[in-house]
Amino acid sequence: MRRVASEAVAMNQHLNTETLTLLSNIKGLGFTDYEARVYLALLAKSPATAYEVSNGSGVPRPNTYSALNALATRKAIMPVSTNPVRYVPQPPDVLFRTIAARTSELCESVANQLSEMTVDPGERFVWNLSGEKEVHAKVDEMIANSRTSIWFKADAEILRRHVAALREAVTGRRVRLLIILYGDDPDEFRFNDLCEVYEHEGTGFPMGFADNHFTLTADHREMLTANCEETVTASHTESHAIVKMAISLLRHDYYMAEIFRVFRKEIDLEFGPNLRQLRQHSYTPDQYALFEERQKEQASSRSVQAPARTR
Repeated sequence: MRRVASEAVAMNQHLNTETLTLLSNIKGLGFTDYEARVYLALLAKSPATAYEVSNGSGVPRPNTYSALNALATRKAIMPVSTNPVRYVPQPPDVLFRTIAARTSELCESVANQLSEMTVDPGERFVWNLSGEKEVHAKVDEMIANSRTSIWFKADAEILRRHVAALREAVTGRRVRLLIILYGDDPDEFRFNDLCEVYEHEGTGFPMGFADNHFTLTADHREMLTANCEETVTASHTESHAIVKMAISLLRHDYYMAEIFRVFRKEIDLEFGPNLRQLRQHSYTPDQYALFEERQKEQASSRSVQAPARTR
């Protein structure tokens, strides 16, 4: 082991950083260290005998013969004479194009075989994502891959980040879009007759921590839910049970939006503005305190808008 290590050090002494990097890359394609060195030596000078290759590459002569035989077997080099045998390398563009094609075919074949061995599609995992860039890239991917439906519950600012992808899905692929909106301009996201936009609880005003998260489902097949506090984090899954739960929650948000639109006065009389009594009963103290702050913000917003409408 020590002798092999010392041989490697000796062979590397006269090589520059660029050549060492090239050797490492060639080895990454399945060549041994000796094979990579022999191939580079033949590129530098050919045709060449085993003796000349050994001198040019620094590879010990016994190892040079075995490397030449291995390279000839994989058609990376070719013998062009006898007595003595001289070798020439396959041109790099031809060799590595062939390797790329074979590798691609092999990867596809292995992937197909392994897909038959995977667990039942019903057994799906939940993948955790972290960071604004990674989370929103996944959202764009889900939208781009959608074919039938997108359900999206989010603040208007979040939706604006993906408005181009959403518009393409709806107008280009005719994907049905349902949005539960935290915001005050539903028409901003109504691109055509396939878009249904409902203001959350009939007003679009966020209550509690509502605007700090968003939920997306695509094709009733996958879902992502995200938390947008100091660090954006999200969970994505194709688990049928979890996707079904997310769809059910979004569907009930749609129900609530329509119920509030028609019966807001009666609901406010029974449970207080914005379901205050129900929220007080079910929220944590921190959540309820923030809810009360949002109530004041909403009241202030309405008082500012009212004179504008009368002018």
